[in-house]
Amino acid sequence: MGETGGTGRLDSLTWPEVASVGAGSILAVPLGSTEQHGPLGTDSDVAVALADRLAAARADVFVAPPLPYGSAGEHAAFPGTLSIGAAALELIIVELVRSASAFAGVVLVSGHGGNAAPLAAAVATLRAEGRAVLAWAPRIPGGDAHAGRTETSLLLALRPELVRLDAAEPGDIRPLAAVMGELRRGGVAAVSANGVLGDPAGASAGEGERLLATLAADLVAAVAAWRP
Repeated sequence: MGETGGTGRLDSLTWPEVASVGAGSILAVPLGSTEQHGPLGTDSDVAVALADRLAAARADVFVAPPLPYGSAGEHAAFPGTLSIGAAALELIIVELVRSASAFAGVVLVSGHGGNAAPLAAAVATLRAEGRAVLAWAPRIPGGDAHAGRTETSLLLALRPELVRLDAAEPGDIRPLAAVMGELRRGGVAAVSANGVLGDPAGASAGEGERLLATLAADLVAAVAAWRP
């Protein structure tokens, strides 16, 4: 995709190509996390997939390499979680977008809920500087909060070879609002011993593909409303 005939990926271009098309293009940056999940890279995989679908829908979008680390301290009790914290993430986003001045605008596609607060703070700083930046994150009405049916279905659609359905088990199935106070005080482990907030039972690749299509359409519409 894109005017150079590339794949829509920034890292497939040369700098002269970016110089020739950047002023009329949008850079999509997937923001993920490496944290307690079945596959630890789930949030990054989802963010990349949605950014790629945005690029497939718009020839003026190029996708940057993902940032696979986020603000994920709430998952710190689970081995394998790598978190850079809220302050560092906010600073990284600010500096990254400042450096992307070759592009007409930057869309930050976040696949991890814990990134929300630092992402909002970074966007506020960047917009105050007059920079064109949009933050977007998936919203799935009725979806479970973490590592349940919703995200298991998404991964079955994206990377089925990484999903171990034989090991799937429910966690705390209460609504997120009911556990948020305890979660903020003690992290996910204080709420769910296995880290799951929901129940993966019933997950399927078909459901995951439908969710991806719905989320991608929402992202495309958000970008069109921002920069038609």
